[in-house]
Amino acid sequence: MPIRIFNNLSSQIAQNRLDRNNANLAEALEKIASGKRIQKSNDDVASHAISEGLHSDARASRQGLRNLQDGLALIDTIEEGGLSVLAGNLIRARELASLASTATTGASEKRSLQLEFEAIKGEINRIAESSEFLGQKLLNGSLASGSLGDDVIIATGLDSKSENRINLNETLNIKSSNTIGLGIDKNNISTTSGAIEALANLRNAEDIITNSRARVGAVQNRLGRAIQTLSVNIENLTAAASTIRDLDVAEQVTDLTKQLLLVQSSAAMVGQANIKTEGVLSLLR
Repeated sequence: MPIRIFNNLSSQIAQNRLDRNNANLAEALEKIASGKRIQKSNDDVASHAISEGLHSDARASRQGLRNLQDGLALIDTIEEGGLSVLAGNLIRARELASLASTATTGASEKRSLQLEFEAIKGEINRIAESSEFLGQKLLNGSLASGSLGDDVIIATGLDSKSENRINLNETLNIKSSNTIGLGIDKNNISTTSGAIEALANLRNAEDIITNSRARVGAVQNRLGRAIQTLSVNIENLTAAASTIRDLDVAEQVTDLTKQLLLVQSSAAMVGQANIKTEGVLSLLR
């Protein structure tokens, strides 16, 4: 093999291998430090694109899960803070009307019962107008189907398709729960005939509230099942993205050991290649 002074090809080849092995070693260290197999798109173009899509879907689904949980809190507010209280007021109002409708109750007692009856109607109106969740009115007709305002929509999925949206106006259809909506605004129990009429209207009002509570309970169960389903979807999306993007640490540590050995051996070969040029001096002696 010829010996040249100006170009040490063996040394250049060994240096190129050393540079390449140093780059591989740095990449292996970066992956282990970050815990990710894919740092940037050029690491694995196809896998990076797929994992980014899965990661985006998982993030959107997590927000959908939070939306469902907020929606469930809204439904709980309707039931616990609104309809159940209205039902209790109607029961008391019906009790008063029943007492006022009997002949054993005198005129003065009926007038006293009417005072409490009016107070109950006032409280029913207050609850219907004041019940809200984060500014959204709940019992004033805003959640009725065909309401003049914007429908209350819960976004549950990855896009705006109808299957990924729950329209509370359509599913709940809670009409105005004030005394006008319940049909008891003009009732007066200060007379026997008025008390008898109030009994019938109060029974209808109780049926309205009972039906509303039944729909609320059904939607509660629906949202609960939707939360469970979406939680499983998030787990699957996260697992799929992790399989593609995350690092197998055991495999990468093995590769790191290999790269360390290659760097050390190529560095030694650079030294050996440089020693070969010393043969020129022996020829000139």
